Amino acid sequence: MNILILGAGGREHTLAWKLKQSPKLSNLFVAPGNAGTAAIATNLNIGVNDFEAIKTAVLTKKIEMVIVGPEDPLVNGVHDFFLNDNDLKNIPVIGPQKAAATLEGSKDFAKEFMMRHNIPTAAYESFTAESLEKGYTFLESLNPPYVLKADGLAAGKGVVILNNLQDAKEELKSMLVDAKFGTASTTVVIEEFLDGIELSVFVLTDGENYKVLPTAKDYKRIGEGDTGLNTGGMGAISPVPFASEAFMDKIHKQVVIPTVEGLKKDNLPYKGFIFIGLIKVDDNPKVIEYNVRLGDPETEVVIPRLKNDLVEVLQAVANQTLNEIDLQVDERTATTVMAVSGGYPEAYEKGKEITGFEMIKEATVFHAGTTLIDGKVLTSGGRVLAVTAFGSDFKEALKLSYQNIEKLNFEKMNYRKDLGFDL
Repeated sequence: MNILILGAGGREHTLAWKLKQSPKLSNLFVAPGNAGTAAIATNLNIGVNDFEAIKTAVLTKKIEMVIVGPEDPLVNGVHDFFLNDNDLKNIPVIGPQKAAATLEGSKDFAKEFMMRHNIPTAAYESFTAESLEKGYTFLESLNPPYVLKADGLAAGKGVVILNNLQDAKEELKSMLVDAKFGTASTTVVIEEFLDGIELSVFVLTDGENYKVLPTAKDYKRIGEGDTGLNTGGMGAISPVPFASEAFMDKIHKQVVIPTVEGLKKDNLPYKGFIFIGLIKVDDNPKVIEYNVRLGDPETEVVIPRLKNDLVEVLQAVANQTLNEIDLQVDERTATTVMAVSGGYPEAYEKGKEITGFEMIKEATVFHAGTTLIDGKVLTSGGRVLAVTAFGSDFKEALKLSYQNIEKLNFEKMNYRKDLGFDL
């Protein structure tokens, strides 16, 4: 089978690495890919939102399945583009159609979906520039801290949490009136703050059946002890030690089933991964957000734990026979630590040469922001490499991840040294 993955990050390299292990795979293409995918697949210099160029590649390379990594093309309707094209409509796309992708594309839409299907989440209200004064009044009714979320896609940076009421009012005005996040903050969702510990649950659905994948916890803040600015993720651990069987049962009954059934009831066709960002408040799960694809860097710990042939699993999604798959998961813990560019998540330099790959032992390096130029691997993004290792528990796995990340080197490389501190 010839498969095309859309995307260029650690998630896409991990998927490529896993698909590569399947005897059912013939040729693997990644668009646009990175230096890591270049070593195991054929990179195509095509942007994830260039649907016409994707169509040309699919037809010339005889692609038989497309796996969409990032959210952008899904929210922009890449799945619908395939379904509405006579040459493409029979080629399965792993990722929801545009209407269902709005679960990630609009925070307001996602909150309404949760309310409609009785899925536990934080109390909230939505505001626009026209209702700014009402927004101020709503903020005054809440206890700090104040949670403000840009409604649309803001590259993971559209959520602001502030302790001071005046700061929160100024931030609301900046988002709505001054368009701090562009069109993403035309609408802003203000939520009650939930105090607890976060985790991610991944569901794979064929639109009718579903499988719950391993849990994971990622670390978003740049600084040790979860301080400083939010990032795309500084590392992850799977499974989550505090997700007991009883707690997972609650998640299953209160969140997973109503989500999958809700998609059906609302006629939102969905074939692909659902990322459910949760918080454990006391002993109850509440949904923070939905993503309509795998998380990154969670993919780097969740996918390596799957023992199944991933091509076979995704074929079952395409054929709506996911119920026939017996999902096998490695019992060990997987951890990943992310090496990032100096200065990230603010301004950073690119084009730094990375060395030390040949020294890696008992770990796998997934490329997130790299490029291959004249045989050298160079940095090309804020998050550069993820180092994944296994252990009997998260401490043992982290030890290996850290031992190996120390062997890698590029100018101004930075990584968090305290992952798992809160477990």
